[in-house]
Amino acid sequence: MSGRVADFAHPAEAFPGYPASIVVGGEGNELEIRSAVFGLIPSWAKDRTFARRTYNARSETVAEKPSYRGAWRARRFCLVPMERFYEPCWETGRAVRWSIHRRDAEAFAVAAIWENWTDRETGEIVTSFSMLTINGDGHEVMGRFHRPGDERRSLIVVDQADWWRWLRATTAEASTILLPMNVAHFTAESAPVNVQQPALI
Repeated sequence: MSGRVADFAHPAEAFPGYPASIVVGGEGNELEIRSAVFGLIPSWAKDRTFARRTYNARSETVAEKPSYRGAWRARRFCLVPMERFYEPCWETGRAVRWSIHRRDAEAFAVAAIWENWTDRETGEIVTSFSMLTINGDGHEVMGRFHRPGDERRSLIVVDQADWWRWLRATTAEASTILLPMNVAHFTAESAPVNVQQPALI
């Protein structure tokens, strides 16, 4: 996930627990870009390390899981802008990092939920987010990733024409937007670059 499409000084790749850009609906028809921790921190979490395990939320269970249901029921929907994301491909018998991106190399946005968490020691209010996923089994692009035998999962690309529809959706309407990415617009290629992951918070 790339932070270069926003104005914040984020790293080129975002790892769980580190900052990235999200887009929320502002007043009127304005879109607001915020810096947020990658990995949703629910209001009841003891500390921000909770983000290490909540960077993706399954759309099928997001309404029930304790970590996510507060943000979902409050309709804290957001978009995560990016230029590409990475998944492991096991077709060679070992995990090789692949890049998934638009064929025209343009930026795009995926569906996510966000939450505010208050640090009990400092009083700092921290915004965080989790990207939503759907089943990717059989998808021409996303169906080839993850370990053999595991369910294929996919991020949910929201077309620009549907950005406001997603940001203002009811929970009932949201499911009609959480659809597989258009294979005509996306492709994938091997990208085995050894990017050193920074230490987590």
